[in-house]
Amino acid sequence: MVARIKDKKEDISLSPIADILSLGVVIPVVTVENLDEVLPLTRALLLGGIKTMEITLRTPIALEAIKMVSGEIREMKVGAGTVTSPAKFEDAVEAGADYIVSPGFTEELAKKAEESDIPFLPGVATPSEIIKASECGFKYMKFYPAEIFGGCKALKAYSSLFSDIIFCPTGGVNEDNYKDYLNLPNVTCVGGSWLVSQEIISSENWSEITRHAKKINSPI
Repeated sequence: MVARIKDKKEDISLSPIADILSLGVVIPVVTVENLDEVLPLTRALLLGGIKTMEITLRTPIALEAIKMVSGEIREMKVGAGTVTSPAKFEDAVEAGADYIVSPGFTEELAKKAEESDIPFLPGVATPSEIIKASECGFKYMKFYPAEIFGGCKALKAYSSLFSDIIFCPTGGVNEDNYKDYLNLPNVTCVGGSWLVSQEIISSENWSEITRHAKKINSPI
């Protein structure tokens, strides 16, 4: 694992979402297909040192999965991902999500986040989107889909253009390139599904997930 650089933008005041993002260098992004797999998967990640996970709202059972984790395994901070509207924001909060993640940014979502006590990580890709989110008071943003929109090269450029913004890149981030992202001064953590792919989950090889999680959380 690439150790987090301690002085990354320390002039930025800590915020609730910053506290969440500081829990680990990799946030597993989970798409739930079977509720029976949710708790064993969560416990396997915890055993490997993963303290936060994102469950995407891409399946009909996603909200129920969030309820299960938030209700039974409080050691794990569970976020709701793929939140694309104020209505989905509300649904995720009611399900017990500890934080909300969106693939994009709208003023409606920003207003909903302002009305809520739940931390919000907006998604951005272009300079215009970054400026708009910044004008609404956000300093921590999800860079998505990272690889399609330039990956590390784009974030290096953004580091000088937007020196006060910290990113969590997601989308195309994998076991082969996540360390490259973590070495950037404007990246605090990454999100990715390689650790919790449907193939791995379906095999129910929970010890293997724990092993890979421990590898991520160990010094090189």
